[in-house]
Amino acid sequence: MQNQNEWRNKFQEMFQLCQDELRKTTEIGKKMLTASKTNSTLHESYEELGVLAVKAIEEGELNWESPRVKEILKKIESCRSNLTDIENEVNSIRFAEEAEQEATQKEADT
Repeated sequence: MQNQNEWRNKFQEMFQLCQDELRKTTEIGKKMLTASKTNSTLHESYEELGVLAVKAIEEGELNWESPRVKEILKKIESCRSNLTDIENEVNSIRFAEEAEQEATQKEADT
């Protein structure tokens, strides 16, 4: 009978330890989710601020003579240009396919 009580006590201790660890893990998980959301908000804020700064520099409202800023602006312009080129290429592929399909349809109709 005493062995059974000892076993029950050990089991209760282990169960309590597991509950405590689960509670701690849950709290840590909640904090990590909050930190992740906060980090996303911070990133979005930095991005928005950057977009506004670039716009202000381009419009001459902000004069920032830092070499690093000039380097970043060149990179932004290059990325914009690349995106425009990619968009044009996609459109030309897409519309070429449509024109090809129309030509094939006209041949089939005749």
